Amino acid sequence: MTLVFILNSILLGAGLAMDAFTVSLANGLNAPSIRLPGAARIAGVFAAFQAAMPLLGWVCVHTVAQHFKTFEKMIPWIALILLAAIGGKMVLEGLRSKAAPESGRVAGLGLGALLLQGIATSIDALSVGFTIADYDVWLALAAALIIGAVTFVICMAGIFIGRKFGMKLAGKATVLGGLLLIGIGLEIFISHMIG
Repeated sequence: MTLVFILNSILLGAGLAMDAFTVSLANGLNAPSIRLPGAARIAGVFAAFQAAMPLLGWVCVHTVAQHFKTFEKMIPWIALILLAAIGGKMVLEGLRSKAAPESGRVAGLGLGALLLQGIATSIDALSVGFTIADYDVWLALAAALIIGAVTFVICMAGIFIGRKFGMKLAGKATVLGGLLLIGIGLEIFISHMIG
């Protein structure tokens, strides 16, 4: 494990975390009264998925690479469907309720929806398993842990930035957060289709 390896893993984590950052921002907008434990739970889910997906991709490269190629074509569709469904639900809830959430929990974002967000924002990280295919198992695990830690920090920042603006936007924040999620799904879909 060298300094170059650590820096590469940090940069890889930062690049992979951008979708999760934007979703965290939307979650912060949606719940301006969220507290540290709730923010840590959201960031923790994103970090866990961002760490697990490259490892899963690494395992695929070393076991069932030919099957992963077929699945890779479905990634943009899965991300679009999951984020559009969650975002659409948030928009509808925001239009129905004019009041900002007071509980500190993200409206309509229970554990199931949070897990779907985690999958949708990290599913493209599976392909990172191909870029780390020459790592041994310990280096692959170390890279995944660094990616997860970077994602956690970036998502915490996103939640609290969104929270700050959510307090100013009050009732419109849920609609804006939902539209952001739909936009992220479209961006993932379009970038994979034209890329």
